Amino acid sequence: MGNYRKITSRVDSNVILRVTPGHFATPNSHVNYYMDMTAIRSRINEAQAAARLLSQIHYYSTPVDTIVCLDGTEVIGAYLAEELTRAGVISKNAHKSIYVLTPEYSTSGQMIFRGELKQWIKDKDVLLLLASATTGTSVARAVESLKYYGGTISGISAVFSIATKIGGLPVHSIFSQADLPDYASMPHDDCPLCRQGIPVDGICNGFGLSTL
Repeated sequence: MGNYRKITSRVDSNVILRVTPGHFATPNSHVNYYMDMTAIRSRINEAQAAARLLSQIHYYSTPVDTIVCLDGTEVIGAYLAEELTRAGVISKNAHKSIYVLTPEYSTSGQMIFRGELKQWIKDKDVLLLLASATTGTSVARAVESLKYYGGTISGISAVFSIATKIGGLPVHSIFSQADLPDYASMPHDDCPLCRQGIPVDGICNGFGLSTL
């Protein structure tokens, strides 16, 4: 889709959010913008710049033992771990390093950590990292799962979020609704665009967009 526009971080011009207006279905809602996170998640200079911004938001005083990466944010997560380690963030890990994990999922969408990975969640301070948070449904599910495995959620970070708090926990993001004021997340069964007869342009999730 070629009619995208760029939103540049006000703090670091290397961090750019690419958004396309339209009518898109996500697992939890309909939205009027698709956010292409490919470059931020995969291009080294953008991922590193994004990690640097996230590390400066509030985590220098937040204990972090493990970063759990959702939505393909592993590259950002690795750089974020490096930034936090360099800053001397508090960690209970004996080697004073931070684990960076990606969960697998059951057929019902439940997060799963197997084998050795479980010990890096249990009794650890866990930072949850994701590309975007809109309804908060996926984040709340992830928080519940991490607590099931014995982890303590020390923070939630996102590249973009319209939510400022989920489950009583603050959400810290690089981009917010202030950067995209007309962004809207609408229930599947009560979508104004659907009522107007505007067809869905595509289906998007943490892996990207499938056009229709």
